[in-house]
Amino acid sequence: MSILEVTSLSKHYGDGADRTEVLNNINLKIEEGEFVAIVGFSGAGKTTLISSLAGLIKPDEGGVVFRGKEIDGPGPERGVVFQSYSLMPWLTVRGNVDLAVNSVFKKKTRAERAEIAEKYIGMVGLSHAADRRPAELSGGMRQRVAVARALAMQPEVLLLDEPLSALDALTRAKLQDEFAAICEEEKKTIVLITNDVDEAILLADRIIPLTPGPGATLGPEFKVDLARPRDRSEMNHDEEFIRLRGEITGYLMEAGAERGLDTAVEIILPNVVPITQKDALPKAYERAAQSTKPERFLEFSGIKKIYPTPKGPLTVVDGFDLKMEKGEFITLIGHSGCGKSTVLSMAAGLNSISEGSVVLDGTHVAGAGPERAVVFQAPSLMPWMTARENVALGVDRVYPDATPAERRDVVEYYLSRVGLGDAMDRMATDLSNGMRQRVGIARAFALSPKLLLLDEPFGMLDSLTRWELQDVLMDVWTRTKVTAVCVTHDVDEAILLADKVVMMTNGPNARIGKILEVDLPRPRSRKALLEHPDYYLYREQLLNFLEEYEQGAHGKTPVPDSASENATKEAPDRSKEAA
Repeated sequence: MSILEVTSLSKHYGDGADRTEVLNNINLKIEEGEFVAIVGFSGAGKTTLISSLAGLIKPDEGGVVFRGKEIDGPGPERGVVFQSYSLMPWLTVRGNVDLAVNSVFKKKTRAERAEIAEKYIGMVGLSHAADRRPAELSGGMRQRVAVARALAMQPEVLLLDEPLSALDALTRAKLQDEFAAICEEEKKTIVLITNDVDEAILLADRIIPLTPGPGATLGPEFKVDLARPRDRSEMNHDEEFIRLRGEITGYLMEAGAERGLDTAVEIILPNVVPITQKDALPKAYERAAQSTKPERFLEFSGIKKIYPTPKGPLTVVDGFDLKMEKGEFITLIGHSGCGKSTVLSMAAGLNSISEGSVVLDGTHVAGAGPERAVVFQAPSLMPWMTARENVALGVDRVYPDATPAERRDVVEYYLSRVGLGDAMDRMATDLSNGMRQRVGIARAFALSPKLLLLDEPFGMLDSLTRWELQDVLMDVWTRTKVTAVCVTHDVDEAILLADKVVMMTNGPNARIGKILEVDLPRPRSRKALLEHPDYYLYREQLLNFLEEYEQGAHGKTPVPDSASENATKEAPDRSKEAA
């Protein structure tokens, strides 16, 4: 018998010309003790659906039935955990959990209520922090409090609305494992809203896509026939996992493609030269440039970054050595705090180098310059300007000798390439996060830089929007072949984009631990990647490295230059261990 049933549920917002159909004819039955994951795109109505199940939103049509009775509002039998923690900042961990326990179990004694609170605080691993306030907790710890609070109400159904999406990859993975353990212990009926296919497969019994909005509805369901407990490293070479992951990803990619992107504007890129590549260069620069070898276009030599602290000098990055060929694309991967962004910021000239040097095309990096374009996690657009004006800011500086028409063509060419042909004149404040990041990518490529530096450019986006923008990035990069370094925490992104994946050990004293040469044909697409026989072998090597350093391993010496220049060619193990 179904514990929760959704029948013909539809919901819209606004009226008249402003009316938006969010959900259309949602039908779903959830069995007692079942774990169901609903995956979908941002803006598809996932939060509206979970809020309807919680009784926080009244549908226009249809309804939600719990144990044979239609719900008419929220109730303690349905616990909810949202993406935002919504904790009372003046209360401790214990106080926040007590608040929920006291509201539900009013008839129990104070000792009994305290026992319930302590049980669930311990279950999420926060007994040691029970007397801390939210401001003293990390993001992952705050989300643990939210989970403990929901569980302490002892609901029959637990509703999870993207509870881990705001966390870094390592914290997210740890909490996924904790959720899996709690599910086994509590045997709850759970509905999880997520945009992460791997998370859904790791946790759920059934996965159901929510089609793109407006008027989103449920797509075909996928049964997860994998034994529990599930281990992400073991699953990586499980044939059923590979099949299921490919099918779900393929369905979502097709659904996303059917939405259609902004119509591209056909513009011919004018033959203009940016200020950083003009012929009239200083003689010393010309001599340096002539002596540069293409295989050493970008060279990191013994890079160190040391910060002064009250307890003495702290070496964050210790001896980073790497040589890159012109036109090569490298990704840097490692756990949070391992110094990836520090290396990138030193290459950009935004952070001083304590020891060592960065040489680009024969010239030492000393300060920021237009020959190095940077795309950050947040695109940092001028909110009072349009997409066109934001890109034109850089173009006008870098192409001073071009005519206004030529500079306009450069701006429009790259905005059209990133799928913003119809949105060039929209204000930055009117753009979604994904569209703003498209503007940031267009702005970087429009500078025609010698080096493109990307610092987790898609880290703030949901995974399905990330897929789209990864394809956009690859499409534009294929046309320009600019030398690029991308910091990421996403294993799949690292493989998709790179010629080589550079893995960094944990900080402090972080350095290169291993280099993986990715010998996959270009141009690449996510679909082709999933079908390539070597893809999951590459993926396993990265997962194993990250898992090793999750346990606190530290490299003792940097990878020798020969490893940087000549990563082994044999498949499938193309990596170099630290010496």
